[in-house]
Amino acid sequence: MSPEQYAPLIAIAVAVPLMLLRNRRPRTLRPRWMWVMPTLIVVMIGLGVWGSGLAPGVSHEPFGPLDYAVLALGLGLGAAAGWWRGKMTMIERHADGTLKAQASPIGLVLILALMLGRRILAAWLEPHAAGWGLNVLAVTDAFLLFVAAMIVVSRVEMWIRARRILAGHSDDHVERLP
Repeated sequence: MSPEQYAPLIAIAVAVPLMLLRNRRPRTLRPRWMWVMPTLIVVMIGLGVWGSGLAPGVSHEPFGPLDYAVLALGLGLGAAAGWWRGKMTMIERHADGTLKAQASPIGLVLILALMLGRRILAAWLEPHAAGWGLNVLAVTDAFLLFVAAMIVVSRVEMWIRARRILAGHSDDHVERLP
């Protein structure tokens, strides 16, 4: 394995324990600020998608219909994973009116599986993309769109549930006394 292949594995080995430690206790959920992270992610990934075709030595041929189908598939699968992840997040309303959110351990397993699956799939798909008539850049961009859709949709799902809980129209919450 080359050093370029070690970096993602090291990042996963560091990120997983940090995610597990961070999610031991519920965190305060502020619905009015939930738009910030998805906005930053969309801007950063948008710049990544835009800049990927500008890299030196990368020839960016126009995408064909199959390439756009791969991009749509990445977006759709990311939205489905994000919805599921948002649904798996437990949101509680405390007696003082604050909301607390805690990611489900199943959601963390999903994130870990997605990170590992992406590495395995990318290592296999990118070298074979040209043989299937796909643009390699479209495959790479589809992975980026997957991440963006997952983050945005999970936050939207959590925001909808938080608003419902605050309005008192949901059974999704657990009332706790101080």
